[in-house]
Amino acid sequence: MRQLYPLILLVLLLTSCQAYKVTQKPITFDEMRKQLTLEYLEEHYDLQQNEPTIDPKMIVVHWTIIPTMQKTFDAFNPPTLPAWRPKIKSASGLNVSSQYLIAQDGTIYQLLPDTIMARHVIGLNHCAIGIENVGGGDLPLTKAQLRSNTALIKRLAKKYPIEYLIGHYEYQSFIGHPLWKETDANYLTQKSDPSAKFMANLRRKLKHLDFKDIPE
Repeated sequence: MRQLYPLILLVLLLTSCQAYKVTQKPITFDEMRKQLTLEYLEEHYDLQQNEPTIDPKMIVVHWTIIPTMQKTFDAFNPPTLPAWRPKIKSASGLNVSSQYLIAQDGTIYQLLPDTIMARHVIGLNHCAIGIENVGGGDLPLTKAQLRSNTALIKRLAKKYPIEYLIGHYEYQSFIGHPLWKETDANYLTQKSDPSAKFMANLRRKLKHLDFKDIPE
């Protein structure tokens, strides 16, 4: 048994390293996407900026419903929103995206720099880092994704003054909060991702970080 200890330690080390590895897979961020992002910041948050940057104060966890990493990447990659999303296209032509995407096997992909705005949550994009998880609905999120979310959020919390960790379905709790900046009171959607169960498990693993409670 003693001879197996080095092997066990090596496996644990490799597993830990894999959970923290972030693979760079940038989506298109050309002049069109930059301009649309600046317009979104101004029109929806009354923020006039020269660069489409954010000051991260929260992390928002999502699921994609799209069943594969590549199909999700292909959906996020174009700068403009496809015509099949008319409900939110009326608010802006900027395509949806997030800073991170986690595959079912737990692989973490970075799509945008942490401090570049992604359109992933109404009212809070100006201060929120988004983590999308491949799956949802008929394709449950995995234990590997839970581990990778945990590792990534720990890393981000060390790097930025993150105050809140929320599931996408909880975003409307911030209406009226100082972080809420949406100028269109009618621009709201109902969300269920990434499920209350997933968020409960995630918060249990991250309780030592002492994030603030969600506003009531």
